[in-house]
Amino acid sequence: MSRRVVVTGVGLVSPLGIGTEETWKGILAARNGIGPITQFDATAFSCRIAGEVKNFDPFNFIEKKEVKKMGRFIHLGIAASDFALADSGLKVTPEIAERVGVYIGSGIGGFEVIEREYRQLLEHGPRRISPFFIPATIVNLASGHVSIRTGAKGPNSATATACTTSAHSIGDSFKIIQRADADVMICGGAEACISPLGIGGFAAMRALSTRNDDPEHASRPFDSERDGFIVGEGAGILVLEALEFAQQRGARIIAEIVGYGMSSDAYHVTSPAEHGEGATRVMNNALRDAKLSPDQIDYVNAHGTSTELGDRLETEAIHGTFGEYASKLPVSSTKSMTGHLLGGAGGLEAGLCVLAIRDQIAPPTRNLESPGPGCDLDYVPNQARPLRIDYALSNSFGFGGTNGALIFKRYQPGN
Repeated sequence: MSRRVVVTGVGLVSPLGIGTEETWKGILAARNGIGPITQFDATAFSCRIAGEVKNFDPFNFIEKKEVKKMGRFIHLGIAASDFALADSGLKVTPEIAERVGVYIGSGIGGFEVIEREYRQLLEHGPRRISPFFIPATIVNLASGHVSIRTGAKGPNSATATACTTSAHSIGDSFKIIQRADADVMICGGAEACISPLGIGGFAAMRALSTRNDDPEHASRPFDSERDGFIVGEGAGILVLEALEFAQQRGARIIAEIVGYGMSSDAYHVTSPAEHGEGATRVMNNALRDAKLSPDQIDYVNAHGTSTELGDRLETEAIHGTFGEYASKLPVSSTKSMTGHLLGGAGGLEAGLCVLAIRDQIAPPTRNLESPGPGCDLDYVPNQARPLRIDYALSNSFGFGGTNGALIFKRYQPGN
């Protein structure tokens, strides 16, 4: 029989705040995290707004000599990991080090470092390329640094599955513990690509909102006036533990993870499959893994990016999964407040699901004034709602048609 796996720590760094509780307070207040881009001059860009992590100082988390060796996504991932470990109360001692793993992904990695070093190459030649360039950019180095800093010697991996990255990192970590290849996993994702190429690339696809003069209302999932997503940055990290391990060390258990689904649309590089077929399958796969019926889910944190096609097809997929129960099921998109953290989104949103279970409250969908055609669910508009949540589901969908879904459960001792 596979082992039960629980969540003992949540670490969040987001456009709403540096730290888990600061981010959570912003979510419950339906606060806006979107504003003008300050990290570069965006004057010439069609989209000039983003969800930046404001006032983030890596020196508060990392030794000065180490900061320059890392891309910003690593800085954010380390900070979120620090918050998660502090929340869990876990100390990685030599006695347990080989049973503690790290699995932190990123959809893009050190984009801003790539741009900076390429400019150095063009302007000054190859001798001016930093010797830290490669390890500052590659996706697995957030995991690598957290492993080195903590002394965790168990599984050490990373995934890069676009906007499903964090969900896959957490889900894979869940399975690693279930099959007893580790007792603890520090897992999730981090992203930082608010850079000229990052914003410019998504803008060239016409995927971004151009509501530059009204950033407060730019990210508006499921609303009839939505015009694209907003790039956000940040990190979401969970500490997962085998139930017996957590109990033996007297850990505070916040929630339990009980289901993980994966699927592929096998349809198109960027567009979801017709009728949300791949999303329907991934939710059904997660339900099957958790051995739950659809009507046992109390809340869904939607992928909900604020694109016309994606929001409508996710709504259709939820109908396909939950049938008549879908009309009674609270569904919200917290990207309405944070923007889309891409590879970090699933980590942030999984953390928010855990906090929603902890506090028994459903996060809102900000800026929902008039639902668009085909968007007919209960999206918890504009105000958080007290709600009994025994089971919460988190959706993540990525370019290439890759899908992930996670299910969390309210933990009750003896149950």
